[in-house]
Amino acid sequence: MLLKKSTFLLLLLSFTIGSGEVHAQKQERPNIIVFIVDDMGWEDTSVPFWKEKTPLNNFYQTPNMERLASQGMKFTQAYASSVCSPSRVSLMSGMNAARHRVTNWTLNRNASVDAKDDKLDFPLWNVNGMQPVDTIERSVFVNSLPQLLKENGYLTVHAGKAHFGAVGTPGADPINLGFDVNIAGHAAGGPGSFLGTENFGNNKDGTPKSPWGVPGLEEYYGQDIFLTEALTQKTLKVLNDSLSNQKPFFLYMSHYAVHVPFNADKRFYQKYIDKGATHVEAQYASMVEGMDKSLGDMMSFLDRKHLTENTIILFISDNGGYAIQDRGRTGKKHRWNEPLKSGKGSAYEGGIRVPMLVKWPAVVKENSVTEYPVIIEDIFPTVLSMAGVKKTKAVQHIDGENFVSVLKTNKQTNRKSAMYWHYPNSWGETGPGIGATSTVRDGDWKLIYWHKTQKKELFNIKNDIGEEQDLAMNNPKIVKRLSDKLGAYLRNVDAQMPIIKNTKATVPYPDVVSDR
Repeated sequence: MLLKKSTFLLLLLSFTIGSGEVHAQKQERPNIIVFIVDDMGWEDTSVPFWKEKTPLNNFYQTPNMERLASQGMKFTQAYASSVCSPSRVSLMSGMNAARHRVTNWTLNRNASVDAKDDKLDFPLWNVNGMQPVDTIERSVFVNSLPQLLKENGYLTVHAGKAHFGAVGTPGADPINLGFDVNIAGHAAGGPGSFLGTENFGNNKDGTPKSPWGVPGLEEYYGQDIFLTEALTQKTLKVLNDSLSNQKPFFLYMSHYAVHVPFNADKRFYQKYIDKGATHVEAQYASMVEGMDKSLGDMMSFLDRKHLTENTIILFISDNGGYAIQDRGRTGKKHRWNEPLKSGKGSAYEGGIRVPMLVKWPAVVKENSVTEYPVIIEDIFPTVLSMAGVKKTKAVQHIDGENFVSVLKTNKQTNRKSAMYWHYPNSWGETGPGIGATSTVRDGDWKLIYWHKTQKKELFNIKNDIGEEQDLAMNNPKIVKRLSDKLGAYLRNVDAQMPIIKNTKATVPYPDVVSDR
């Protein structure tokens, strides 16, 4: 039975604590916070995720990310999908996008967001997103991460951006996907506005405005408050009010920041103008620092409530940094994430490599760094393992790899399996690496297969992080090996491919295309 928000909120109020300071919960299983940021690039932080600091690391100020990194492990080779919905469904299901088929961003029921292409028609992918039932057309039925945690005794809280299921489907409401509490999550992937003075994109009279108006924050309408801060305040109140139930909590803190539309967070905007930033650049930087303050507020709350030593924090972005427009200083598009190539929507590193930090007190060595590659669907089995959930009855096949052993030992070993990306779609923008592609990374080698031309590109990421040298012509054996591996994987998961307009034939898998 699908619960309504109002029903659970009444139940939640019964857990409300009395006056006085709340102390640590009497439970052994850890609280778990997944703190996910929208469109945050690998370098949009003062924490360096490369072998050296970059100019962007020196520009941004994220002291709480620095604090988290000093208390946990930094992942220098963490990956997600190149756009948001595929990543979020992968995190919640443990499935790779090629398997769950939510390969592009979702919004309206049965409506594809794919832009028209002169040579390709795109497959009937799962435009309705992730669902808790198997009766919704063009969707993937899953037993979600919060549902499994809830079944194992966790209080599950969602805050911020959801973007799991299309408008008018059960999956649009996080409550139906296993969350006990939903704060401001719905079908849309971005806010109409980050400003309380603009009712977060809703109508001036306070009525909802579809699809971009952020729901559930009416108490902040008309106030001079940024969306990031409103979400943080409301989330901390919910957590505080729930502590007396002595359940461990799972918080999915999913900020709408730093997605467009860029709005200035006045608390931090002027400092970047004073540093010589352009208006757009300062807007974005202020949003990054506002997100970082939220992280710090979460950590300080845990300290005050004596929960720090029994709470895991996992920080990640859902895709690479937004780079299709110049923010003011480079003078060129697609250059914002350098030395990474391109940005959001791209198969190149700028579109898929993301910042990631994990703090697990008494388990993860403080101020540690790993080069072990991870991808966003790995979070699903890892969080379940952290929570002590030994057996699951998920209806879906789990592709993610449990990396708890990496957290515990920090051994710099090779990943057990290759990592795969599949995007048989059109994002609507153009630029380097943006287009219908399938990609595999195995060790240091990365192969990109372009659906429109059947061209293959080969890069050695360890030696060429900027993907400046295509080595395909000089390494035919490696191209064949990776083509075979990628083709076998796509075939195994029954991955969808576009249709070639001229011939009406399906784009072939890469292992049956001559290497070129």
